[in-house]
Amino acid sequence: MREAAPPGQQRLDDRVLGELRSLTQTLIAARPDAGDEYTRFLALGRRGIAVPEAELAGWLGGATVLVTGGTGCIGSTLMAQIARLRPARLVSVSRGVTSGWPRVAGAQYVHADIRDRPSLAAVFGAVRPDVVFHLAAQRDPGLAEREVHRTVTTNVLGTRHVIAAAEEAGASQLVFASTGKALRPYSREVYTASKRAAEWLVAEAARRGELTCAAGRFTHVIDNSIIYQRLLGWCGGGVIRLHAADILFYAQSALESAQLLLHAGLSARPEELWAHAITDLGWPVSLLDLALGVVARTGSEAPVYFSGYDPGYESKPFPGLYDPLTAGEVSPLLSAFEAVHVQQVAGRVTDAFPVLFAPGEQPATSLLAVQDACAAGDAAAVRAALDALSWWLLDATLQRVPRGALNRVAALTARFEDELSPAYRRILAAVRQYGGADCVRDQLPQSE
Repeated sequence: MREAAPPGQQRLDDRVLGELRSLTQTLIAARPDAGDEYTRFLALGRRGIAVPEAELAGWLGGATVLVTGGTGCIGSTLMAQIARLRPARLVSVSRGVTSGWPRVAGAQYVHADIRDRPSLAAVFGAVRPDVVFHLAAQRDPGLAEREVHRTVTTNVLGTRHVIAAAEEAGASQLVFASTGKALRPYSREVYTASKRAAEWLVAEAARRGELTCAAGRFTHVIDNSIIYQRLLGWCGGGVIRLHAADILFYAQSALESAQLLLHAGLSARPEELWAHAITDLGWPVSLLDLALGVVARTGSEAPVYFSGYDPGYESKPFPGLYDPLTAGEVSPLLSAFEAVHVQQVAGRVTDAFPVLFAPGEQPATSLLAVQDACAAGDAAAVRAALDALSWWLLDATLQRVPRGALNRVAALTARFEDELSPAYRRILAAVRQYGGADCVRDQLPQSE
């Protein structure tokens, strides 16, 4: 199939499409378990995790709760979960651009854009929430590369606006919806970098002490799955464009995601940001088998084309991102830099870890550069300013990682040093800098 249609082509002629259709049907016949993978994928969307009902009711029962992005997929699910706990008032704040998700009887739905600080502050001032769940975000990695300004003003500056509004309104707690992509200590991808910067903003808010903060990291949420929606659309008439044949991804349900945020908020600690991720996400999903299963079940004749990686999607992770000492023992949404700090929550089903950044003036200065670039409306300048902030946050992260863990990451990465991209070489250099002299050696020390 790769020989028939090499990656990187925007258009395929009729001859190539015909050959790919034939090869796709041959591949379906050769992979009879693809249908089972499709069934398993859909079943993951019905999965949930246990939640301590009595403790949650003691926390949110009788409270005024505000949810940004409460009309979206996860937001609407979270609203329903919170309503069961009998809050005194439950308010959703969103732009109102999402539709089709159920609304909760008795809840209030307010329109406001988190990018509009005065409007947002007015809503928070009127509601005076006790607890804020911040879910509003631009979540599409591919779209983020095309709409850089909207993504950064939403995910970064919008998060800063939510934090400020919560502090000014006297809220006691903020729970932030992050992403598994934020496990990368640095990324040039706009979506990942914007959510990583948002984690830093929430960590800074926690350190100030006016808000008690917590975060939950999600992976691929089936209920609003971008790839599944695309697969169904392509099967209706089009070409199924997969980045590669060997992609595996973890998935979770919207219900699990909402329950994860409740777990995180219940376990929040003053003056620290602890993030939570589901410990056991099960076996990852094969993207190729999922695609073939959808084609077979729908009876579509759509061809599969391995198109290569689009902007916003990373083809190869940094080689030292995961440590074999901890991989498989903790959630796959934690990096080697974070797993060294992990604490499994007693009696629960999540891993918790502190989101740590060394204090300093430079990240704040870099954030001002992001703000100025956004004000100017220049997408290239916004991208460059976000990238500069991301590099500073890498340094601030590595300064808080024990040397033993840095030594292991350096040794794991050194095996692939000749193949590293310039960005990955710079990450490795930073790891070695903060790990000290031992990081130049190739042995794998035990983690501290």
